[in-house]
Amino acid sequence: MHRSKTDSPALKVIFLGGVGEIGKNMTALEYAGDIIIIDGGSSFPNVDMPGIDLVIPDTSYLLANKDRVRGIVLTHGHEDHIGALPYVLKDLNVPVYGTKITLTLVDAKLREQKIENTKLNIIKPGSTVQFGCFKVEFVNVSHSIAGSCALSITTPIGIVFHTGDFKVDFTPIDGNVINLQRIAEIGNHGVLLLLCESTNIERKGSSMSESTVGASFNNIFADNPERRIIIATFASNIHRLQQIIDLAVKYKRKVAFCGRSMINIAAAAAKIGELRYSDDVVVDIDKIKNIDDKSLVIISTGSQGEPMSALTRMASDEMSKVRLGYNDTVIISASPIPGNERMVYNVINNLYRHGCKVIYESLAEVHVSGHAYQEELKLMHSLLKPKFFMPVHGEHRHQKKHAELAMRMGVPSSNIIVPDIGNQVLVTRRTMSLSDNVSAGAVLVDGLGVGDVGSTVLRDRKHLAEEGLFVIVIGLDKEEGKITSVDVISRGFVYAEDAEELLEEAKKLVIRLGSKTDLKEMEDPAIFKNIVRREMKAFLYKETRRSPMILPIVTEG
Repeated sequence: MHRSKTDSPALKVIFLGGVGEIGKNMTALEYAGDIIIIDGGSSFPNVDMPGIDLVIPDTSYLLANKDRVRGIVLTHGHEDHIGALPYVLKDLNVPVYGTKITLTLVDAKLREQKIENTKLNIIKPGSTVQFGCFKVEFVNVSHSIAGSCALSITTPIGIVFHTGDFKVDFTPIDGNVINLQRIAEIGNHGVLLLLCESTNIERKGSSMSESTVGASFNNIFADNPERRIIIATFASNIHRLQQIIDLAVKYKRKVAFCGRSMINIAAAAAKIGELRYSDDVVVDIDKIKNIDDKSLVIISTGSQGEPMSALTRMASDEMSKVRLGYNDTVIISASPIPGNERMVYNVINNLYRHGCKVIYESLAEVHVSGHAYQEELKLMHSLLKPKFFMPVHGEHRHQKKHAELAMRMGVPSSNIIVPDIGNQVLVTRRTMSLSDNVSAGAVLVDGLGVGDVGSTVLRDRKHLAEEGLFVIVIGLDKEEGKITSVDVISRGFVYAEDAEELLEEAKKLVIRLGSKTDLKEMEDPAIFKNIVRREMKAFLYKETRRSPMILPIVTEG
């Protein structure tokens, strides 16, 4: 991109996550010597990521420019917007700004990961914060979690408006209606660039209010007076937790939270007054055996079928604290995130096998989305009237459909870019164009929480899962230059009844290879390991048409 000496520098909009995918939201704005970061989220691993607990954005670009990063601003406290922060803040100790509930959830995650000395700054909707040349105004919006905000960012070349995740809910649980008046004022002032979420672009009309879920829950409580009720939902949906607790009180039931994140988030929300209940209502999950089914509600994690979540473990008979049976009514109060459908329906099938009565979204209004439908997106576009537009927070098809909606709302196609991860978009007062990509992608975090697992480790795990393991332990007398012993161990490779003859042939092959190799003069045992690995691979494939991971181990005696 060329500019004259009189032109101001371009604003860089850098996408590190949350475009072309659901989750892992992270965007950076850069102008001259200043960078601000919008959100730092995680996403669920897919079925091709064995042993992976979390996927987070690659932040190498930010780390390479850490001296220019002025801060992180958070739109709300869902995992896909804050889940990466414990890993980001280990290496990038910059101030973080968000609403009270958002930072309470962040603080709990940081404490769990033992991340200290972070700079968390609570803001209220309507307030502004200056970050170098950027002035960020937090604008109240409705979503499925309290404390959600859009961001109106004043830059030297104009206003960038980032909607965050939002919906237009005129009867929210907390009465905190989206600030459409302020959004309209910002639009009248003039918006240079709109970044708007796209998750529900395929849904026509408008989303239902969160309050409608309460009515559905009420009917379920009334229709199941003698049964134990178990409700799986997102732990961060504080409004829904409050509705469930209020109904439990109404129907004279105790509430037990189940699942680590559910217990932690409920405690954190109660501490700051976002979740309200008396101490005699909530009981410890370890003490529910003494409570009659008709007097108990369990609020659980696992609405997405996550392998280690509480509901999944209940359904698989792996949770001794909760044993499912014919007197249980289980409500799954969430829609499957794209990619999680199979896991969710596996859990539902297992619940039915236990004799449970299962209620999920396709059977009742037990969940409403926190994301805007088409008519709500149109309202946002009409109020803001942006010059330039980039759809975010969605898979590529969502973004393309949102771009089409923006064109119908009057934005020229030449003023729209559908971004992908790693894209760097240059914006001036008159133009918007793609520049060179930055380093970006996915960092895989395993159960130890130690950081990037890496493609090699992931490839090895997939290889082990698909083909098995073949370990060859070779005893070597270096002075005599001969093999003294060979032990072969097979795991996940061949059936036991087929193994004996194959393992004997494998041992004979190693001994033959040893007799053909000058082991006495061999300087590095790795040379012989490589010979064994190569020849054994060919032998096993010929005999079995499979290629297990082959691990030769040489011990010198």
